[in-house]
Amino acid sequence: MSSLPMMPKATAVWLVDNTTLTFDQVAEFCGLHPLEVQAIADGEVAVGMAGHDPVANDQLTAEEIARCEKDPKAKLKLLESDMPMPTTRAKGARYTPVSKRQDKPDGIAWLLRTFPELSDAQIGKLLGTTKPTITAIRDRTHWNAPNIRPRDPVDLGLCARGELDEAVQKARRRATRRAKDAAREARKAGIEPEVQPADQILGSAHAAPEPAYAPAPEPEPVAPTGPAPTAANLFKTPERDPDAAPAEDGPDNPVLDPNLLFKPKPAAPEDKPDESDDKLAASEGETADADQPAEGHEKGNG
Repeated sequence: MSSLPMMPKATAVWLVDNTTLTFDQVAEFCGLHPLEVQAIADGEVAVGMAGHDPVANDQLTAEEIARCEKDPKAKLKLLESDMPMPTTRAKGARYTPVSKRQDKPDGIAWLLRTFPELSDAQIGKLLGTTKPTITAIRDRTHWNAPNIRPRDPVDLGLCARGELDEAVQKARRRATRRAKDAAREARKAGIEPEVQPADQILGSAHAAPEPAYAPAPEPEPVAPTGPAPTAANLFKTPERDPDAAPAEDGPDNPVLDPNLLFKPKPAAPEDKPDESDDKLAASEGETADADQPAEGHEKGNG
C-alpha cells in the first residue's frame, strides 16, 4: 500500500487552508518539499487548484489532525483503507497515426536490412507492428512486397533516433554475449572457435538506404597522346620535299595549299570577231541582192 495520500498536492492545498499544521508536517505527509508547501501557502504554486479533503476520503481523522496541531514534532499517519488501490496499466503497442501506417513496411524492411541483429520483438516495439508482419516482409511474402522500399523509420517519423540507438546497442550487447558463450562452449568441447569479424557480430552502423537502381559507372577519361593542340598545330600546312614534283589535288592528296585556295580567278578573255564570220556575212548579202529584181525592170514590164 502506498504511504502517500491520493492527490498529494491537492491534499496539501486543503491542509494549508484548513489546518494550522506546520509546513514540515504537511510536506512529510504529502511527499513534498517544505519550500513547495510554503509556496502553496504564499499563492505561488497550485494557484486555483481545488483542495482534496483527506478526512472526507478516509485518509485522515479529525483527531489525528488535532493531535498533530498540538505537537509540531508529531507526524500525521495515513489511515489504512480496504479499498483496492488502482493498478498501473501496462503500456500497450505504440500508437501510429493513420497517415503514417502505410510507411511501416518500408521502415521494417530498412531495419531488417541495416540492423539484422535486432529481434522481432524489438522491431515490433519500435514501430508498433506485429511479428507476423515482420516475418512476411523478411520472407517477401507480404501482400505489397513489390512496392516496399526500405526507408529510415526515423525519417518517416515512426520512432525516435534515441530509441533506435538504444535498441541497437542492446541487440549488439546481446549478440556479443551470445558469441562469447558459444566460444566458451566450443572450448569446453575441445573445438577451436572461429574468430568472426566484429562487423558480423555487431552488424553495420547507420547506413543510408541503397538506391532503387545502380547508376552506370562513369567512363574513365582517356589521356591525350601527342603534343597539346594549338592554333599553330591545327592550321599548319605539311611541309613538302622541294625536289619532289608537286602532286595534284585529289582523293589521294586531300591536303590543299592555302595559296591555291585563295588565288583570284583570271578574267575571261573578250570575244574577238572572226574573219571567217565577216566573209560569210558578206556572201549572204550578195546572194540576197541577186535574188531581188531591179525596181526599174519591174515597172517596165508592168
